[in-house]
Amino acid sequence: MQTDLISTAAMLAIALGYLLGAIPFGVVLTRLAGAGDLRQIGSGNIGATNVLRTGRKGLAAATLLLDLLKGAAAVWIAQALWPGHELVAAAAAFVGHCYPLWLKFRGGKGVATLMGIVLALNWPSGLVFAIVWLGLLATLRISSVAGMTAAISAPVSAALMDRFDLVLLLVALALIVLWKHRENIERLMAGTEPRIGRSHG
Repeated sequence: MQTDLISTAAMLAIALGYLLGAIPFGVVLTRLAGAGDLRQIGSGNIGATNVLRTGRKGLAAATLLLDLLKGAAAVWIAQALWPGHELVAAAAAFVGHCYPLWLKFRGGKGVATLMGIVLALNWPSGLVFAIVWLGLLATLRISSVAGMTAAISAPVSAALMDRFDLVLLLVALALIVLWKHRENIERLMAGTEPRIGRSHG
């Protein structure tokens, strides 16, 4: 009986996380604002960086905030309703963002959602994530480098803070972030990766 309850709680946490994570805020906001289909603009990615290419800075900021909040919300709701299942809810939210069913599994690259997850699970690590991400964005102005480095910082900072319960999950999510950025990595190696503020060919 207890096993059934645990299994049910885990499935509910996973379902909630995935459904939250799979909300494509970038696509929804750009359509509502009359900016067209985000998947046909710039890189075709559904995240805030590509929303910025529409010229709508407010939309980009809103997309960033909402993508961050859905990751955090998955953790917070799971903690409240199914204590002990926040990690599976977090993982499901991240997967939902990167591979949403209703967009034929072609989602975002997960950086903002991962930041929300890290902030909700261990806010000091989330603060490190934010400093690394925003600091590199401001100095290098290369979104992919900032995002990948911030993702890598998450398991490192968690380990340094003795939150080893989070390290395995954060390593897995960071690896997915790197995988989703594989084309960016190729462009970085070729010296053709665009900087923020420049058009993406």
